[in-house]
Amino acid sequence: MKYLVIKCGGSVYETLPTSFYKSIIQVATDSEWTPIIVHGGGPKISKLCEQLNIESTFYNGLRVTSQEVLEVAEMVLNGSINKEIVTKIHNEGGKAIGLSGLDGHLLVAEPLKGGKLGFVGEVKEVHASILAQVAEQGFIPVISPIASDNDGQHYNINGDMAAAAIAGALGAKLCFVSNVPGIWIDKDGERTILSEVSDLEIKELIKKKIISGGMVPKVISAIESLQNDVKEVSIISGHDEESIKILTSGGNVGTKVFLEEGVTYVG
Repeated sequence: MKYLVIKCGGSVYETLPTSFYKSIIQVATDSEWTPIIVHGGGPKISKLCEQLNIESTFYNGLRVTSQEVLEVAEMVLNGSINKEIVTKIHNEGGKAIGLSGLDGHLLVAEPLKGGKLGFVGEVKEVHASILAQVAEQGFIPVISPIASDNDGQHYNINGDMAAAAIAGALGAKLCFVSNVPGIWIDKDGERTILSEVSDLEIKELIKKKIISGGMVPKVISAIESLQNDVKEVSIISGHDEESIKILTSGGNVGTKVFLEEGVTYVG
């Protein structure tokens, strides 16, 4: 199977048109590609934390996750958002199964190094055979990035990082679906989208704060995934109904991320 891992950010999820889901279903039924969706849910987590008077802060674009925040994240990610996406796919005539990283121990986690983010983890291992079995039955897997370690401790995983780990385990193409059609830069006084960008260029853009906020974990995950057997990484717009189809047909869309030969990214 040829896999396409599609990461839908929480900021873009609520505004995705039905045509986006239709395009994924079309790719699943009419092409050689098998789509796998990994989703986030940051805005909804922030909103529920606010309603419950639970402090929620960020560090370097990642959410600091206390036990209370972790419980909220699980409710939002494993519950409402995951099942909403599954329902939207069903409503457009597709077949989907919602999973979290906890199901079947799909994602094995360990604490993210640094110790400043609480119960935020990184993916240590992916049991990819679970996804292959689901896909072979004709279902589109929809994955929530909550995982556990071997002792059963749950962790909140950044969705971009979870998607990168899954794509690496499957040797898949990876695309980050955003509310913008790629990485913007200022060129000759006008904003323009980079058609492609290297790891070295990304490092400089981060230093200059041209890439900032939630885009930082996206591009770092993109680079790390390329270093771990992911075939291709792109950042595309979820509001362009043709973007997924263009990507799977080999066309150019959004911003393609690549490694410069012989270079290792240092975050």
